[in-house]
Amino acid sequence: MARGKLRIYLGAAPGVGKTYAMLAEAHRRIERGTDCVVAFVEHHDRPRTEVMLHGLEQIERREIEYRDTVFTEMDVDAVLERHPAVALVDELAHTNVPGSRNAKRWRDVEELLDAGIDVVSTVNIQHLESLGDVVESITGVRQRETVPDEVVRRADQIELVDMSPQALRRRMAHGNIYKPDKLDAALSNYFRPGNLTALRELALLWVADRVDEYLREYRGEHNIRSTWQARERIVVGLTGGPEGRTLIRRAARLAEKGAGGEVLAVYIARSDGLTSASPKELAVQRTLVEDLGGTFHHVIGEDVPSALLEFARGVNATQIVLGVSRRRTWQYILGPGVSATVARDSGPDLDVHIVTHEAVAQGRGLPVARGARLGRSRIIWGWLVGVAGPALLTVLLTNVDADLGLANDMLLFLALTVAAAMVGGLLPALASAAFGSLLLNYYFTPPLHRLTIADPKNIVAIVIFVAVAISVASVVDLAARRTHQAARLRAESEILSFLAGSVLRGDTSLEALLERVRETFGMESVALLERESDIAPWTCTGSVGPRAVIRPEDADVDMPVGDHLALALSGRVLPAEDRRVLSAFAAQAAVVLDRQRLVGEAAQARELAEGNRIRTALLAAVSHDLRTPLASIKASVTSLRSDDVEWSEEDEAELLEAIEDGADRLDHLVGNLLDMSRLQTGTVAPLIRVTDLDEVVPMALVGVPVESVELDIPETLPMVAVDRGLLERAVANLVENAVKYSPDATPVAVSASALGDRVELRVADRGPGVPDDAKERIFEPFQRYGDAPRGAGVGLGLAVARGFVEAMGGTLTAEDTPGGGMTMVLTLGAAPGLAPVSPELPAWGTS
Repeated sequence: MARGKLRIYLGAAPGVGKTYAMLAEAHRRIERGTDCVVAFVEHHDRPRTEVMLHGLEQIERREIEYRDTVFTEMDVDAVLERHPAVALVDELAHTNVPGSRNAKRWRDVEELLDAGIDVVSTVNIQHLESLGDVVESITGVRQRETVPDEVVRRADQIELVDMSPQALRRRMAHGNIYKPDKLDAALSNYFRPGNLTALRELALLWVADRVDEYLREYRGEHNIRSTWQARERIVVGLTGGPEGRTLIRRAARLAEKGAGGEVLAVYIARSDGLTSASPKELAVQRTLVEDLGGTFHHVIGEDVPSALLEFARGVNATQIVLGVSRRRTWQYILGPGVSATVARDSGPDLDVHIVTHEAVAQGRGLPVARGARLGRSRIIWGWLVGVAGPALLTVLLTNVDADLGLANDMLLFLALTVAAAMVGGLLPALASAAFGSLLLNYYFTPPLHRLTIADPKNIVAIVIFVAVAISVASVVDLAARRTHQAARLRAESEILSFLAGSVLRGDTSLEALLERVRETFGMESVALLERESDIAPWTCTGSVGPRAVIRPEDADVDMPVGDHLALALSGRVLPAEDRRVLSAFAAQAAVVLDRQRLVGEAAQARELAEGNRIRTALLAAVSHDLRTPLASIKASVTSLRSDDVEWSEEDEAELLEAIEDGADRLDHLVGNLLDMSRLQTGTVAPLIRVTDLDEVVPMALVGVPVESVELDIPETLPMVAVDRGLLERAVANLVENAVKYSPDATPVAVSASALGDRVELRVADRGPGVPDDAKERIFEPFQRYGDAPRGAGVGLGLAVARGFVEAMGGTLTAEDTPGGGMTMVLTLGAAPGLAPVSPELPAWGTS
């Protein structure tokens, strides 16, 4: 069955005419032959609205009594049984009276939609859940009845019912909304012109966002790449340089000039991580754009101009704001720059603003990323080898009598150029090639000590030397950078392999993962921050290290994970190339957090399932085992009170004995139920005292026949630290269970012995015994093994006994009795340093 369609009339304020518009739509549909009924409409005694109900079929409401008052709610069952094509349901955010089918009316509507019924409903803007705080700050009234934004956003159609504040106040003054006795209070409080204007703006902006979502979906479905200038949307291209703040403020001023303008700041990062962007500056610019009401976006792209234009067209932007290039004049020989390329390729549908700033033509600060990887000491040694090396070689060769020839001299200088490239990178090698060529020309190429060259062949040799030197230096530098990249990628792969393994094993806690992040990146502290919504404060879900930050803005590095989760690091600013691995850590942190929460929820679910199982077993067992003794007592009492029968003294005694037996069984059953309840809720608090077993065990045998038990408790046993009451109840349950399963005329053996620092109490019977695979199961609540007769208990005795024993720090296990049967072994710890005291018997007692 296809799901029904939802149409919502969204009101800017109460009284704008949502219900009236909904009823008018119902009349139009009925005129077209649509089966339309009123499931629930509240006219609030407004005459015009009440008139619109005439001629519409209304489903009878359901009456619910709550606190001695009768309320009416929508009868969902009646609507589903009637199953119209369209149902009118007023006040979508309404909270149903306790006892209703669902707690909220929007859940009633979901049931109708799932049944294939189209629904037309109404809601005011102040009832949207995400706007609750905003509406309260405007009106001073907290809305108790709300509906999730997602429910309204999923509607197939949303129609705004709008009215100017002045017209709405006039409608109120005419008595069309409230009664005269409430009019003055409403106009002077909630319905002030300022409040109504703010609510109206909220409604218009919310609907505009919904329309924008639909527009994006439509453009995506139809593969429309050109910009539709339906709304001013300004994209700011950031480089991480100091000009970013100027560009953001300029874009914000442009957005203010157009109604509903939106600012989107975007930073394009290369996938290889080679960039001069300052993460700290990007964080400051991100905070600035968010403070001005815009959004920040991080995009990966090899070609920055193409990636920027692709992003702008993807968000249906109308304008792009860029800064004048920071390149120096000579750097333009390398290309036109990002700003010029974007302006050239933007086309007629995108306006490009190129804004001047203080950092124009001051240089971009590259190639800082390459040099930074080699380290300061290696760069210094590279320049020494590249500049001082050729000078020292020249001094050496000019003071040596041997004439090596120009070719060998070139090879020596070429060796220094290669060494400079290997040690310090490309720039020292280029300097070495240029300086070496000048020295070769001046000192070793005829005519000597002049920068002219007599033989054209030597000119060719010098040119080839320079070309080979530059080529070799470039190859060596490229190989060094590739080696560095390979080492870095290897480290990254090891880290990612660790993360992947931890995902598969599921053995990494959140604190351990955050500690791994702190160690990997050398940070002082790492914190995982979370917030419930865009306006909610941040909360720390886990942190390691001292002085963990509580806001992403305060961190040196922050890595967002979705909309409401962020990884915040303090200690130093990370280079952009490290953020790829950091993003993997951040994603893994989110996975670990979700896993921990799922584990907690699963544990709660297991507890609830166990509770439900116990309750179900309790009802199944107690339904019979409580009624059996009650029926016996009832029958005996009825017989005794009967006037039709003359009972003898023996019969009366027998009936009274039956009543007493039934009462004892009830008392025992209820006692076990209460004990099990205390164990389940964790309210058993043992009162531990040192005592002798021979003082407690005999008291536990009062309820069983004397001939059914053989007791063997030596007086020389060590004393034990127990709760006497709990131990007595546990032993009584064990003995009663053993007597129940032992054959007639075969007593149960109760014995005790000392084993090191432990004391064991054994209760052995000669019954049918229990298989090994069932020995643990018999200690679960409501378990009765084998063919135990109904009325033989609800299966709580052993569960209560084990619970009491474990509460005192002991253990209770089941073993096979040699020769057949089962033995319960109760183990307790001996009280340290306390030996039993033998009673001093009088002389006549020993004779």
